[in-house]
Amino acid sequence: MTARLHRRLTLAGSITGAVLVALDGTVLTVAQPALQRDLHATFVQVQWTSTGYLIAVAGLLVFAGRLGDRYGHQRLFALGVLGFALTSAGIGLAPGIGWVIGLRVAQGICGALLQPATLGMLRATYPRDQLGMPIALRTSAIGLSAAAGPVVGGALVAHLGWRAVFFLTVPPALVTGAVALAVRVRVPRDDPDARETRNARGAQDARDGSGSPGTSAPLDSSDACGSSGSSDSSEILGPPVAPTSPRALSAGATGTSLAARLDLPGAGLLAVMLLSLVHTLVTVPETGWTAGTVTGAVVAAAACGAFLRQERRTAHPLVPLGFLGSPPVAAALAVLLSASAAMFGALFVGTYFLQDVLALDPLQSALRALPLAVMMVLGAPAAAVLQRRHGARRTTMAAMALVVLGILVLSSLDRASSTPVICGGFLLLGAGFGTVMVTATAVIVHQAPVEHAGVAGGLQQTAMNIGPMLGVAVATMLMTLTAPAPTGAEPTAGGPHMPPEVFTAAMGATLPALAALAALGAAAAAALPRRAQRAGASRPSTSTARDGQEPGRATTRTAGAGE
Repeated sequence: MTARLHRRLTLAGSITGAVLVALDGTVLTVAQPALQRDLHATFVQVQWTSTGYLIAVAGLLVFAGRLGDRYGHQRLFALGVLGFALTSAGIGLAPGIGWVIGLRVAQGICGALLQPATLGMLRATYPRDQLGMPIALRTSAIGLSAAAGPVVGGALVAHLGWRAVFFLTVPPALVTGAVALAVRVRVPRDDPDARETRNARGAQDARDGSGSPGTSAPLDSSDACGSSGSSDSSEILGPPVAPTSPRALSAGATGTSLAARLDLPGAGLLAVMLLSLVHTLVTVPETGWTAGTVTGAVVAAAACGAFLRQERRTAHPLVPLGFLGSPPVAAALAVLLSASAAMFGALFVGTYFLQDVLALDPLQSALRALPLAVMMVLGAPAAAVLQRRHGARRTTMAAMALVVLGILVLSSLDRASSTPVICGGFLLLGAGFGTVMVTATAVIVHQAPVEHAGVAGGLQQTAMNIGPMLGVAVATMLMTLTAPAPTGAEPTAGGPHMPPEVFTAAMGATLPALAALAALGAAAAAALPRRAQRAGASRPSTSTARDGQEPGRATTRTAGAGE
């Protein structure tokens, strides 16, 4: 198989996997009322079809990325996407709500396996200076599925019933999984660094007694490019965190157990932290701060402290703190967390405004919010070009400014607001958020050494899962606290239902707070890498042993105009 064909197949698989997960979440929301009626389920039971999935996927994303780093992202991706297909089919055939909830939890486990792999495969296949556009296309596909999901789901539920929604993703998932299993990736002859890393991993497995053919980590074709591409992207996205050397990979491996090499204690502590955090964020909008939600928050904080202590002490950390603590990675994760929290919190409040205050039906509401998804689809490829030309820092800060402006426009809406103003607010929000997803994700993936690409993908996906839940929880609490007394509504499972005048007043106080949260993300973006040097400027590029040259030997290159 040629390198070009392999890259195209990898990109197609990454996009398909991301779309399957995004589409599944959007169509489920449309199908839940019909599912509830058909299976005679309670509202709480139906909620657990979403909550169970979220808890399962959030707790396992990083560990699944670690498994991909060790045993191959393509293998984990194939296992995850095939499992996703089988559980979807099972849900479509489920005889009762208990089966649906259980299979949704299993589907969350499969989703955790495939999501980090969609980014890990890209990092292992594309040179660092070519990662921007594949990530942008992946983001566009997610935006498209978010826009099409409610429409497709509504049509299927109306004409074929809610079960058809879950069969929708089965054929493409089966085909994608079969192709992932059938395609074999070979080490390029001109990639000595990737081969050396694989040989070191094989030697480590042999010493540990757990080696098996084909369990090496995916290969980083960008390393084969030498200094011709990585120096350009390093100035735009920042230099990658120093990878673990092949010698370090094999040193001291004798007698190391599988549990220690995979850092199962760290994985368990991280899972407890995320499970407690997700459960708290999901429960607070329904019940407020009770003894149970406070306990969940305390458990999450305690598990976080224990996890960080474990990662500092273990020889094989699940999340290398040098990578997590590097300023570009920490800043990119903070940007993703704040942007997704602000955007989904604003979307949550905006949806209730359209339906409860303006009395629009779901279709009319979706059409007014459609510019958000459209700008994500159209803006993501443009974001990759802007990032390459102006650098991650400027592009991300400008995008976060658009998010802040979009939320402030929505905060000014009232019953007399016109449709163009409403659509304009969502348009700004989509343009900014789509750009942030591309730039911040590209920084995280670019910073990751190839042997930690899966962990990097898991961290990115965790931020993108925690952020929306945090935003909805914050929005619900603020809407309740800022609603004028005595007509303020308590938080309910269905959302902050209030009289129109009360809702508008509370929204006017809540959305600026979410805009302030987005502004914090803009401040964090200041730690991202700056743009490259101006065109025509000469700069020294120190070649290292990774490029097959002697350390310290410098060459001079001229920056291209496209940087």
